[in-house]
Amino acid sequence: MIAHGKEIKVFCGNANPSFAKGICDELGLELGKSEVKQFADGEVSVSINETVRGCDVFLVQSTCKPVNNSLMELLIMIDACRRASAGRITAVMPYYGYARQDRKAKAHDPISAKLVANMLTAAGADRVLTMDLHANQIQGFFDIPVDNMLGTPAFVKYYMEKFPEDQFDHDEFVVVSPDAGSVARARNFAAKVHMDLAIVDKRRQKANFCEVMNVIGDVKGKTCILYDDLVDTAGSLCNAAAALVEVGGAAKVYACATHGVLSGPALDRIDNGYIEELMVLNTIPMPEGYTGKKIKQLDVAPLFAKAINRVYTETSISSLF
Repeated sequence: MIAHGKEIKVFCGNANPSFAKGICDELGLELGKSEVKQFADGEVSVSINETVRGCDVFLVQSTCKPVNNSLMELLIMIDACRRASAGRITAVMPYYGYARQDRKAKAHDPISAKLVANMLTAAGADRVLTMDLHANQIQGFFDIPVDNMLGTPAFVKYYMEKFPEDQFDHDEFVVVSPDAGSVARARNFAAKVHMDLAIVDKRRQKANFCEVMNVIGDVKGKTCILYDDLVDTAGSLCNAAAALVEVGGAAKVYACATHGVLSGPALDRIDNGYIEELMVLNTIPMPEGYTGKKIKQLDVAPLFAKAINRVYTETSISSLF
């Protein structure tokens, strides 16, 4: 039973409008009428062009490049809906920016993930719906409900169809964690696709640069699937792939990650590296003008649509996984 009886309305900013359209198509709704633009000096301007009074409003906006613009658009949209007397406001953030700044790595560091949580709450969000937070403890930074969905099932389905067990011996496949911090995530994925686990040991010298040291586990002559939560400059991922082939003797290397941030030299590194194929989810749009064939996307808009429907009907989201 729907306790609140509000109408669902879905709006989006400029970060990933096609994703929001996919959600609306699944829900059988029209995307809400709104305009999000910038003034000449760069200030964000938001106009909500239909009534939201008493409605269950979902604002779809990944805080991806340009990160600060995307974040400000979301905050101002939340404020606009709150001041227009929306019944409940859910920030749907397929990709939660600033999530990597979740702790003080050294003296005088900020904890920007907590700051973003404070800003979303202060703006008037009643809950957050996101996917594969870089660190699960970020949920604890909020004093409002946070639903952190999992991208793993989409990858499990893809690879079990690509390499079915009745045609491929999964003993000849290995799921690889590109660093020690992603081991738990990779182990969970490996168990679901019935493959062994290996780890690439690396030493990070500074942000976005790393030195791969060795491979922990047997990958010789095997097909490897690197698994991570996001790909930024692709340095870690491509160095890990090189180590698997050059040090470990792997036959082929595939890779997958929930969020394809793909900054700077990422596209060239992937296209010219050892990775045969990189699968990402469409939580972030593909870089404009990308013409390569190695990077592909899986659509999770239908999954977000199901989650939104369950938030609206006040039923379990965790049962989706």
